[in-house]
Amino acid sequence: MTDNFLCMTTFQNTSIEQVRGYWDRRPCNLRHSPLPVGTRGYFDQVRERKYLVEPHIPAFADFPAWAGKRVLEIGCGMGTDTISFAQAGARVTAVDLSENSLKLARQRAQVYGLADRITFYHANAEQLGQIVPVEPYDLVYSFGVIHHTPHPERALAQLRAYVRPGGQVKIMVYHRRSWKVLGIVLAQGRGRFWQADRWIARHSEAQTGCPVTYTYTRHQGRKLLQDHGLRVTDLRVEHIFPYRIKDYVQYRYVKEWWFRCLPAAVFRGLEHRLGWHLCLTATTDA
Repeated sequence: MTDNFLCMTTFQNTSIEQVRGYWDRRPCNLRHSPLPVGTRGYFDQVRERKYLVEPHIPAFADFPAWAGKRVLEIGCGMGTDTISFAQAGARVTAVDLSENSLKLARQRAQVYGLADRITFYHANAEQLGQIVPVEPYDLVYSFGVIHHTPHPERALAQLRAYVRPGGQVKIMVYHRRSWKVLGIVLAQGRGRFWQADRWIARHSEAQTGCPVTYTYTRHQGRKLLQDHGLRVTDLRVEHIFPYRIKDYVQYRYVKEWWFRCLPAAVFRGLEHRLGWHLCLTATTDA
């Protein structure tokens, strides 16, 4: 596959209302716990499950490093990482397109006694400056979000204004040359690689039918940030989901047999080559 295999015009005509409606219907990770939604136990289990199946997130976010710092999170969802930043001592501004996700995030902040450390905004990342006051932040963080907006380049142009000189940006977007993309195209798309964008979007999330999902090669991910005045200092590929879905939805963690057969070191090596998460860290020149 070449970089041209990614069609960056596929979702340009998708409305932001379609995207908002999709995430309002089912906020990300909503079903990560069978406990009553909104309880302390529910939120604890959501966090535990998220970091169990995506154990690279705490290392990538490096929550303790931002104690006493200002963090802007674009696409906070129901607030798992938001709470982790605040618990580590950061002052957090959290933004999301989905009002239903924000309701849960605000409730979560209250449950954990962290509401005074977090400011929430209901905003579109492509028009961030219209809602969120433009102020300097030590970290701008967005995990699994930018690739779901119709015009990712507009979101990057907006967030760049919030990075203080010498500050950091940490962004995760989906990786084009991944095990998951291959599986989607072969299983759902029946090998129709020329329709890959359509099938990837539809099956990129637990709830089918996501209206927008871009994927990026390493080169494209780096270029996306560099085109907006950000210097990439670290780029890594992470995360292959190894569990059997029929068990996973019942909160059991049984790996597919072919992953059970792989030594841990071999599996980690496979993740670093064919993982679904392209994690980029960048900075501005001081």
